[in-house]
Amino acid sequence: MTTKAKVAVVKTTPDQVLEDVARTMELADYRAHLEPGATTILKDNISWHFPYPGANTTPWQLEGTIQELRKGGYGDLVCVQNNTVVTDPKKGERLNRYLPVLDRYDVPVRYNCFDWDLEWVRYQPEGEMLVLPKIFPEGITIPAFFQGKNIVHLPTVKCHIYTTTTGAMKNAFGGLLNTRRHYTHSWIHETLVDLLRIQKEIHPGIFAVKDGTTCGNGPGPRTMIPVEKDFLMASGDQVAIDAVAAKLMGFDPMSIRYIRLAHEAGLGCGDPRDIEIVGEDISQWNFHFSVGDNTASKIGDLIWFGPLKRLQKLFFHTPLVYLFVFGSYFYHDFAWYPTVGKRRIASYAKRSKWMRLFETYPEETKEREKVA
Repeated sequence: MTTKAKVAVVKTTPDQVLEDVARTMELADYRAHLEPGATTILKDNISWHFPYPGANTTPWQLEGTIQELRKGGYGDLVCVQNNTVVTDPKKGERLNRYLPVLDRYDVPVRYNCFDWDLEWVRYQPEGEMLVLPKIFPEGITIPAFFQGKNIVHLPTVKCHIYTTTTGAMKNAFGGLLNTRRHYTHSWIHETLVDLLRIQKEIHPGIFAVKDGTTCGNGPGPRTMIPVEKDFLMASGDQVAIDAVAAKLMGFDPMSIRYIRLAHEAGLGCGDPRDIEIVGEDISQWNFHFSVGDNTASKIGDLIWFGPLKRLQKLFFHTPLVYLFVFGSYFYHDFAWYPTVGKRRIASYAKRSKWMRLFETYPEETKEREKVA
């Protein structure tokens, strides 16, 4: 008899959230999915360095996971950060209030985006790849540090302009691909499947704790509408947790290409009918989210999937790429955030209990400030 994939979903409140993170992980049998004695990577999700609700790992998600892992005997923890063309990891970990949490529990931070920290090595996958060898004919590289270590992904429940939803599977996009990850956007769904297969080869254990206290509706992963939903998720099946989150958001999981491809490849379960939900009865939950678009997504659609696709090598494999990097950075940080984002955060903060909890976490500890 085949055991069903299991996803835990738990309703929570700010005064109980750390205990509820632990309960969610327990319900999802996290010890069965992580190798005892192995170093465990905490892969948080900084979709934007600004503390935009729903976009990034929350400090209580990070803290609750650390507490439960330590309680479960996983003492050797390390947090790994990455950057993208529109995120600064140093700024992101400070503004999103991770540093005091990591300092409190003595969890070191490594940066796979800086050559001086983590070494990138050539990796030959054992399983069949869908697209990565074609995208990187000179060879696939990954951080050597990732091999042989457990990994716990810490995504949030949100929409994405290119993949409909984003979560546990896409969290590896920033971990296992270097700064040339933009080469893969036209084949993003297949890329996520390839990355999951590589993860299963290099990590002795994989687990995900997903935050749905504030979810992101609309054109994510940054320019979204934050929606308070008060729940947590956890699973050892990366496909299943993304499928359940997609269904909660109002999407058909098997119509989302990366979920369906991973399901068909046997890398996890994407069909909600074959997933065991423990914790809450979510049979009536439907958030009726929709992705929508923004200026950046419209331009991206033309380049990644539209008539300009044939010019990608000119745009992104030459110094012209810096024009697009600057354009994306300028749009998000200096056009959208000051005019729309700040007002949206302020409006949400007036009514959100989670924003009040967020403000209880300082940006930095006094010790770190003194060193700086």
